[in-house]
Amino acid sequence: MKLAVLFPNIFDHPFTYESKNLKPLNPGDFVKAPFGKNEITGVVWPYEQKTEKKFKLKSISKRLDIKSLNPSMIEFIKWFSKYNLVPLGMSLKMCLLNKDVVEKNYQKEFDKYKIRKSKKEFNLNIQQKKSFNFIRNLGNKYNVIVLEGVTGSGKTFVYFKRIKELVNKGSQALILLPEIALTNQFSRKYKDFFGSEAAIWHSNTTKKNKKIIWKGIVENKIKIVIGARSSLFLPFKNLGIIIVDEEHDTSYKQDEGISYNARDMAVTRASLENIPIVLTTSIPSIETYNNIVTKKFSVTNLGKRYKEASLPKFEIINLNNETLKKGSWIANRTINEVQDYLGRGHQVLFFLNRRGYAPFVICRKCRKKFECPNCAVNLNYHKKLNNLLCHYCGYKSSLSRTCKKDLICDILFCGPGVERIYTELKKIFPNKRIEVFSSDTLKKNYLANNLLLEAEKNKIDILVGTQLLSKGFHFPKLNCIVVVDADFSSHGYDLRSAEKNVQLFHQLSGRAGREGNPSTVYFQTYTPNDDILLNISKNNPHIFLQKELLLRKEKKLPPFFRLISLIISGKNEFIIMKFANSIKSKLPNIDKVDILGPVLAPITKLKKKYRCRILIRYPKNLFIQKYLSKILNKVKKTYGIKLEVDVDPINFS
Repeated sequence: MKLAVLFPNIFDHPFTYESKNLKPLNPGDFVKAPFGKNEITGVVWPYEQKTEKKFKLKSISKRLDIKSLNPSMIEFIKWFSKYNLVPLGMSLKMCLLNKDVVEKNYQKEFDKYKIRKSKKEFNLNIQQKKSFNFIRNLGNKYNVIVLEGVTGSGKTFVYFKRIKELVNKGSQALILLPEIALTNQFSRKYKDFFGSEAAIWHSNTTKKNKKIIWKGIVENKIKIVIGARSSLFLPFKNLGIIIVDEEHDTSYKQDEGISYNARDMAVTRASLENIPIVLTTSIPSIETYNNIVTKKFSVTNLGKRYKEASLPKFEIINLNNETLKKGSWIANRTINEVQDYLGRGHQVLFFLNRRGYAPFVICRKCRKKFECPNCAVNLNYHKKLNNLLCHYCGYKSSLSRTCKKDLICDILFCGPGVERIYTELKKIFPNKRIEVFSSDTLKKNYLANNLLLEAEKNKIDILVGTQLLSKGFHFPKLNCIVVVDADFSSHGYDLRSAEKNVQLFHQLSGRAGREGNPSTVYFQTYTPNDDILLNISKNNPHIFLQKELLLRKEKKLPPFFRLISLIISGKNEFIIMKFANSIKSKLPNIDKVDILGPVLAPITKLKKKYRCRILIRYPKNLFIQKYLSKILNKVKKTYGIKLEVDVDPINFS
């Protein structure tokens, strides 16, 4: 009997094998089969006769003792591959464990993830019950439900309760989170509600735990998984609901390696599984908002904070009316307001979305700029480490003070990063405990946990943080937030800069006043009449979303049109442009499809490679991937040139 076997590798098709002396095999069965000189794991794939050629077939060695992939999972892998222009084998690889699977039984290890009776009582308020009933009444079949609510309104417990109902009936659930850093605090909330450890899946999960969780999912022994993007590809046996927490977060978009948007892929997987999916948000992404407007998605709202806690006030500090000291970034009025909050025992957060001490370093004498040798970007100075760092490729260098003029550099640190704000605050508030919260300080898990716990217990007076702190954290005593630089100097190439800024600052403001205390968010700015800032201060993001939709429609941008980005990179700028033009000449001439470029990327050079891009814009009702895949498969690869495809790009750098 002829069978097709798909392997987790770069091939875009399965291979034909014979099945001898084995029980009948079906699509989705895990098998071992000879491939080249090795014997590797594959999955029996729906067979399609491709050729009449006769050739000697190899035989499948054995069927593995693992429950088969569901037909819906097979369809999801096939769809994911076609939509994102990813080889079929690479799509399969994403749902396995490094090209392999687990046969071992982990029954004892599964026990800690078993749902138990909680020691705490969780009673929903009136508006939470209304949203819960709304989700429940839509049933167990495919529906996209947007659970929109102000920060601190208790969205988590609404979907927790729905998950518990479904799990008690035998279903499994997946909760997607945008950031790894959120999992620790979230898992404590989870344990309080479900009475057990959370099965957490992300890049920092140990190999052993990944094996346990993977096998538990396949066997339907582990019912709930909390995970980052990659958890979407876990082969659940009886998936009953998917939650995408903070659906608007751009972290759901993977740019490196295999490019995809986990939120959009989650919606597709829910559709193929015929199960509900809940998207939670305080401000919907522009795509989700459009789907609400056009009635494609259902929506339920939580308009008030849990326990009737009030939302923070917004105040603008006009820096044009302030006289800042030389080398200072904090206004006198800001200092006075912060002193008042600290004096009453409250916690304060200074927000600046820049890591390190200074984003740009130059010598005043010889005008030497400290730039990355691998990328067309400036090096950032990190004072704590006393080195210069590239935030794109990771290049490190000591701060050389050898000047071309007279051997002694006169270093000028341009602009502030969080470390610089920290240094200034230590001078202003010498008796207060101040800590920096960024990806640099929260790298190590145990250190991050300790720091976050101390912040929760109000042992840290002033937090200085990047956008990492805008997402999902709960600090009971945090009632004052200072946005150090609220001037939205967005890059011209970022089509979503306005949307990102509105979402970021609304999320950030949601960290304040969560326990009911009066709270304030102060925006330091030189442009107090900026439209985005005014939208935020009015606390009505839907006005912005309505205007943004009209603008996107006029400019033929998502969600009304789709984009595919072709990124060509190599060591020679002339050769990559020549290669890009040759690709463009082969692209089909289709009505209403625009081929833009090729042009050099805004960041021309990354990791020693020059970059250019072609942008394809097309109406959302077209599926041009089928044309594009045929063309790209025929493109002769030139040595040293890399071609990447980014469907629905978010990053245009």
